[in-house]
Amino acid sequence: MRIKDEQAMLDVGRDFALQLKTGMLIFLQGDLGAGKTTFVRGVLRGLGHEGSVKSPTYNLVEPYTVKGRAVFHFDLYRLMDGEELEYMGIRDYLNDQSICFVEWPDKAGGLLPEPDVLIEINIHQDERELLISSNKGIEKQ
Repeated sequence: MRIKDEQAMLDVGRDFALQLKTGMLIFLQGDLGAGKTTFVRGVLRGLGHEGSVKSPTYNLVEPYTVKGRAVFHFDLYRLMDGEELEYMGIRDYLNDQSICFVEWPDKAGGLLPEPDVLIEINIHQDERELLISSNKGIEKQ
Protein backbone atom coordinates (compact mmCIF):
# COMPACT_ATOMS: atom_id res chain seq x y z
CA MET A 1 0.00 0.00 0.00
CA ARG A 2 1.34 3.45 -0.93
CA ILE A 3 1.17 6.23 1.66
CA LYS A 4 1.35 9.75 0.22
CA ASP A 5 1.69 11.89 3.36
CA GLU A 6 1.53 12.04 7.15
CA GLN A 7 -2.26 12.26 7.23
CA ALA A 8 -2.55 9.13 5.09
CA MET A 9 -0.24 7.28 7.54
CA LEU A 10 -2.41 8.43 10.46
CA ASP A 11 -5.52 7.24 8.60
CA VAL A 12 -4.03 3.80 7.90
CA GLY A 13 -3.06 3.49 11.56
CA ARG A 14 -6.57 4.47 12.62
CA ASP A 15 -8.07 1.82 10.33
CA PHE A 16 -5.57 -0.79 11.57
CA ALA A 17 -6.70 -0.13 15.16
CA LEU A 18 -10.08 -1.68 14.34
CA GLN A 19 -8.44 -5.07 13.86
CA LEU A 20 -6.43 -5.16 17.09
CA LYS A 21 -7.06 -7.59 19.91
CA THR A 22 -5.55 -7.59 23.37
CA GLY A 23 -2.49 -9.78 23.69
CA MET A 24 -1.10 -8.77 20.30
CA LEU A 25 2.56 -8.01 19.59
CA ILE A 26 3.23 -5.82 16.56
CA PHE A 27 6.70 -5.18 15.13
CA LEU A 28 7.39 -2.04 13.10
CA GLN A 29 10.39 -2.00 10.80
CA GLY A 30 11.70 0.84 8.68
CA ASP A 31 14.46 3.40 8.44
CA LEU A 32 14.64 6.50 10.62
CA GLY A 33 11.88 8.87 9.58
CA ALA A 34 9.86 6.18 7.80
CA GLY A 35 6.71 6.90 9.82
CA LYS A 36 6.64 4.17 12.46
CA THR A 37 5.67 6.49 15.31
CA THR A 38 3.18 8.31 13.07
CA PHE A 39 1.53 4.95 12.33
CA VAL A 40 1.27 4.17 16.08
CA ARG A 41 -0.12 7.67 16.69
CA GLY A 42 -2.86 6.87 14.16
CA VAL A 43 -3.56 3.53 15.89
CA LEU A 44 -3.86 5.20 19.27
CA ARG A 45 -6.21 7.83 17.83
CA GLY A 46 -8.25 5.00 16.27
CA LEU A 47 -8.50 3.32 19.67
CA GLY A 48 -9.78 6.57 21.19
CA HIS A 49 -6.66 8.12 22.75
CA GLU A 50 -6.95 11.91 22.76
CA GLY A 51 -3.68 12.94 24.45
CA SER A 52 -0.27 13.44 22.95
CA VAL A 53 1.70 10.58 21.44
CA LYS A 54 5.45 10.94 21.48
CA SER A 55 8.27 8.77 20.30
CA PRO A 56 9.62 6.55 23.10
CA THR A 57 13.17 6.81 21.69
CA TYR A 58 14.73 7.99 24.97
CA ASN A 59 12.43 6.17 27.40
CA LEU A 60 12.32 2.85 25.49
CA VAL A 61 8.60 2.55 26.25
CA GLU A 62 5.58 4.85 26.41
CA PRO A 63 2.51 3.38 28.17
CA TYR A 64 -1.06 4.31 27.29
CA THR A 65 -4.39 3.30 28.74
CA VAL A 66 -7.17 3.63 26.20
CA LYS A 67 -10.71 2.72 27.18
CA GLY A 68 -9.38 0.31 29.79
CA ARG A 69 -6.84 -1.31 27.46
CA ALA A 70 -3.10 -1.13 28.05
CA VAL A 71 -1.07 -0.21 24.98
CA PHE A 72 2.73 -0.09 25.12
CA HIS A 73 4.84 1.57 22.43
CA PHE A 74 8.50 0.51 22.47
CA ASP A 75 11.34 2.08 20.51
CA LEU A 76 14.49 -0.02 20.82
CA TYR A 77 16.66 2.12 18.56
CA ARG A 78 18.92 3.25 21.41
CA LEU A 79 19.06 -0.16 23.10
CA MET A 80 22.70 -1.12 23.62
CA ASP A 81 22.14 -4.78 24.51
CA GLY A 82 19.04 -6.96 24.21
CA GLU A 83 19.44 -8.03 27.82
CA GLU A 84 18.45 -4.51 28.88
CA LEU A 85 14.92 -5.64 28.04
CA GLU A 86 15.16 -8.32 30.72
CA TYR A 87 16.20 -5.70 33.28
CA MET A 88 13.26 -3.49 32.41
CA GLY A 89 10.83 -6.41 32.77
CA ILE A 90 9.82 -6.85 29.12
CA ARG A 91 7.94 -10.05 29.91
CA ASP A 92 5.60 -8.10 32.18
CA TYR A 93 4.51 -5.97 29.22
CA LEU A 94 3.94 -8.89 26.84
CA ASN A 95 0.74 -10.39 28.21
CA ASP A 96 -2.82 -11.26 27.23
CA GLN A 97 -4.18 -7.96 28.54
CA SER A 98 -2.00 -5.54 26.56
CA ILE A 99 -1.17 -4.56 23.00
CA CYS A 100 2.52 -3.94 22.30
CA PHE A 101 4.09 -2.09 19.39
CA VAL A 102 7.86 -2.48 19.00
CA GLU A 103 9.98 -0.28 16.75
CA TRP A 104 13.45 -1.63 15.89
CA PRO A 105 12.71 -5.19 17.14
CA ASP A 106 16.01 -6.47 15.70
CA LYS A 107 17.81 -4.60 18.53
CA ALA A 108 16.25 -7.02 21.04
CA GLY A 109 18.83 -9.69 20.28
CA GLY A 110 16.23 -12.41 19.78
CA LEU A 111 14.67 -11.93 23.23
CA LEU A 112 11.22 -11.08 21.86
CA PRO A 113 8.73 -13.72 20.76
CA GLU A 114 7.52 -13.84 17.16
CA PRO A 115 5.13 -10.98 16.43
CA ASP A 116 1.48 -11.41 15.60
CA VAL A 117 1.89 -8.70 12.96
CA LEU A 118 4.92 -7.32 11.14
CA ILE A 119 4.61 -3.87 9.60
CA GLU A 120 7.36 -2.84 7.22
CA ILE A 121 7.57 0.75 6.06
CA ASN A 122 9.80 1.46 3.08
CA ILE A 123 10.68 4.96 1.91
CA HIS A 124 10.30 5.69 -1.80
CA GLN A 125 11.15 9.37 -2.35
CA ASP A 126 8.13 11.31 -1.02
CA GLU A 127 5.97 8.23 -0.47
CA ARG A 128 5.97 5.31 1.92
CA GLU A 129 5.20 1.73 1.07
CA LEU A 130 3.44 -0.11 3.88
CA LEU A 131 3.64 -3.90 3.98
CA ILE A 132 1.64 -5.78 6.61
CA SER A 133 2.09 -9.48 7.25
CA SER A 134 0.18 -11.34 9.91
CA ASN A 135 0.33 -14.55 11.86
CA LYS A 136 -3.05 -13.97 13.55
CA GLY A 137 -6.19 -12.66 11.98
CA ILE A 138 -5.19 -9.26 10.63
CA GLU A 139 -6.05 -8.37 7.07
CA LYS A 140 -2.91 -8.34 4.95
CA GLN A 141 -2.45 -5.16 2.96
